[in-house]
Amino acid sequence: MIDIQNLEDIRNIDIKKVGVKGIKYPIIVLDRANGVQNVNATINMYVNLPHRFKGTHMSRFVEILNAHRGKINMKTFLTILDEVREKLHAESAHMEIEFPYFIEKTAPVSNAKSLMDYTCMFCGTSDSQKKEFLAGIVVPVTTVCPCSKEMSRMGAHNQRSIVTVKVRSQRWFWMEDLISLVEQSASGELYSLLKRVDEKYVTEKSYENPMFVEDVVRNVAQRLNQDDNFTWYSVEAENFESIHNHSAYAYIEKD
Repeated sequence: MIDIQNLEDIRNIDIKKVGVKGIKYPIIVLDRANGVQNVNATINMYVNLPHRFKGTHMSRFVEILNAHRGKINMKTFLTILDEVREKLHAESAHMEIEFPYFIEKTAPVSNAKSLMDYTCMFCGTSDSQKKEFLAGIVVPVTTVCPCSKEMSRMGAHNQRSIVTVKVRSQRWFWMEDLISLVEQSASGELYSLLKRVDEKYVTEKSYENPMFVEDVVRNVAQRLNQDDNFTWYSVEAENFESIHNHSAYAYIEKD
């Protein structure tokens, strides 16, 4: 059969990224508590396409993914990208993986156990000049407004917040540690299950630890700066305000 993709294209236009997007795929990732965790991921895979070729071979992306689905993590990510480059005869390859990650959390007073989900991300690029891998997490937390607490006779408004962190590291690390770092940087952390004694505890603890959205991103950045493993990072926080019809937002990126 004729290989249509390898036919010559006469328009003389390079394509920076071409591939498959939004693949729903079961993968196995490392879990500190249980060894491994089975997750359902959403995966995007791309290569560059020189102007002389009409198209790329889309099926090869899925073939490579299927060969590695039993072990996709920070250690194997760049190896997979190198294989993509080789099998598709590309100069550069890119991959993005997003998946829910579950951690068992214990309520602070009752010790009730429940699973808390976090969104994790791996993304990276491999070409002849460099290899780059970034890991990211999305962590829900709670914040209490310092201004509201200062001026109110009773109470203070609080809100659920989303903190997104992406890092470049020199060494492998546990995602659980990065999640914990973010939770410690907010007014309080979230739980899937709380009894009344726990709700009282986390509410009062958050009230005693008020933070603006600016405080949260600075706290995360300060903690990341103390670990020489992280050579680059971005931190963004969005507060879904409880008394406004808009969000408060802050972003920090390490140069």
